[in-house]
Amino acid sequence: MSIVATLIPVTLFLGGLGLAAFLWSLKRQQYDDPKGNAERILSSEWDDKPKP
Repeated sequence: MSIVATLIPVTLFLGGLGLAAFLWSLKRQQYDDPKGNAERILSSEWDDKPKP
């Protein structure tokens, strides 16, 4: 039973840490343009440059 008393606070701490990291990433606007990166990787900007 003592292991449960140890695991509950550890679990709550790790969950709070994960929530804090998620809220920090929202505040820093990490999720503003998720579709832009997906389309940017498919662009042919490297093909547009003339070859010497």
